[in-house]
Amino acid sequence: MRSTPHKALGAGALTVAAVAALVLPGTPAAARPATAPAACTPAQIVGNGGFESGTSPWSASSAGVITSRSGQTAHGGSSYAWLDGVGRTHTDTLSQSVTIPSGCDTATLTFWLHIDTAETTSSTAYDKLTAKIGSTTLATYSNLDKNTGYVRKSLDVSAYAGRTVSLSFTGTEDSSLQTSFVLDDIALDTSGGTAPPPGDTTRTPAAPSYTVNLSSDTSGTEWTGNESVTFTNASATALNEVYLRLWDNYHGTCDAMPIRVSDVTGGTAEAPTVDCTALKVDLPAPLAQGQSATIGFDLGITVPSGADRFGHDGAYSFIGNALPVLAVQDSAGWHLDPYTDNGESFYSLAADFKVTLDHPSGLLVPATGTSTDTPGSSGRTVTTATASKVRDFAWAAGPFTKISGTSSTGVAVNVYSVSGISSSSAQSMLSTAKSAVDAHASRFGAYPYGELDAVIDDNYWFGGMEYPGFVLDVVSTTALTHETGHQWWYGIVGDDEYNSPWLDEAFTDYATDLALGKTGAGCWDSVSWASADEKITNSMAYWDAHPDRYSTVVYGYGKCALHDLRRVLGDTAMAKLLKDYATAHWYGVSTTAEFKAAAQAATSTDLTSFWTQHRIDG
Repeated sequence: MRSTPHKALGAGALTVAAVAALVLPGTPAAARPATAPAACTPAQIVGNGGFESGTSPWSASSAGVITSRSGQTAHGGSSYAWLDGVGRTHTDTLSQSVTIPSGCDTATLTFWLHIDTAETTSSTAYDKLTAKIGSTTLATYSNLDKNTGYVRKSLDVSAYAGRTVSLSFTGTEDSSLQTSFVLDDIALDTSGGTAPPPGDTTRTPAAPSYTVNLSSDTSGTEWTGNESVTFTNASATALNEVYLRLWDNYHGTCDAMPIRVSDVTGGTAEAPTVDCTALKVDLPAPLAQGQSATIGFDLGITVPSGADRFGHDGAYSFIGNALPVLAVQDSAGWHLDPYTDNGESFYSLAADFKVTLDHPSGLLVPATGTSTDTPGSSGRTVTTATASKVRDFAWAAGPFTKISGTSSTGVAVNVYSVSGISSSSAQSMLSTAKSAVDAHASRFGAYPYGELDAVIDDNYWFGGMEYPGFVLDVVSTTALTHETGHQWWYGIVGDDEYNSPWLDEAFTDYATDLALGKTGAGCWDSVSWASADEKITNSMAYWDAHPDRYSTVVYGYGKCALHDLRRVLGDTAMAKLLKDYATAHWYGVSTTAEFKAAAQAATSTDLTSFWTQHRIDG
């Protein structure tokens, strides 16, 4: 939730540009199968992969892409797909929608590829074929990969289990010398694993409790120690495994992971998947409903360079999403969506954390929860942070300048500034945070996290980012008010941030408007939908493919839709709706369908056309 770009106003955040414009900004939940089989039935899910049954269900850029004409030959049968081969600037595409069952651990895309070319270079890729699933590029081939016959390609797409996505191939040629990309016998095979039975919407593992002990180097960029998590299976279906999300491995490679888990106890770790951001841990025995278990592991964290939500700006380290947390399983299976740098992928259930951070005394360490400092070994301090019913945990480390205050309702607020932030700017941010936390609390319910820490650095490229009781922000009244609003919309009222980003970003931006006295007047002055597929409720899979539209639609159009709903319901009814909805979902998870039902129950006006007009599906 980058606050402003990511989310300058909430990464839940908006971009800085979005803040300036006063417009804040994956597979939709609806795109996931409504139910999952009791067990994975091995299947091949690509239709007409050998092209022997005409063109359906494929979509191609021209009628000649799927062909049996002379000039190339099939791998099997008589038909094949022939992309490019015209010897001039040209693009061919081939795609079909596939649904990968959520109960399957393994999904493998295979195809046979023949490349012939008139290019003579041995070093320059002039013509290219790109294989994608959803918005993710799986592989790219070029004239440099020419061969005399077909070569079988195999690609792991297990991370897309439980999603309906587009499988696509795009061939591009430059201005001269042909390259032909010939495809045949395309298959996507699934196997392995189990999923909850149809209709079991229980989210599990439930009630996680994390205990973490870490020690840093002198700079605060290397942390080592251990972590354990105790959890309960809330589902009627036994748990055979759990997944840890190692989100920040996105910032490195699988060969050099910033987040390193080793010596796992209480289960057996498999090789990490989803670009090493998901670690499956097989439990020693099935965990029945109501039973609890504990897994533990050694943990190493290396903070990379860069003023990011996970990175260090010189002497100042920002450590968000670094602690491994449990993935969520529900009727759609395990939620193992990929990391997105454009917004958030983070989806976790409310948990308790006790985190002990041993660090040099010259470093201040603001963190999620309520912190106490005690003397450590020579020249070191031990910061112990405890937090109840939070979705994740973040901290920072550096020689910050700290100022503190208390809001009018008694919330302790701390502002930590990097060098270069003036004392007047810091005081302004302290005042903003105090007024924002009270304004949001008055509308949605009392702030429950004890204290609020704001870490201020004008070098953040994303504007701002929220965590429970802890936000990163530039010097911006709008951005900090937005990030503070995320304490309710994502923090207290949770959501699946990858598949339903509007539920935290649009709601937080609407709350920001209310806190700043804005009525949403002129919201739609420059509205322009990019396509029929563009909707407020689209997932990050869509927005990662259309990043320039994310802020405009999710933040901007999203909050405008809520202002419009307020005008339909009336100010009093809308205020009651949101407060009652927050109360009903306190420490729980919101869905689009549940919010729509709550809104409909608050008015005698049929809202069907409202949702359609505002492109709110689900």
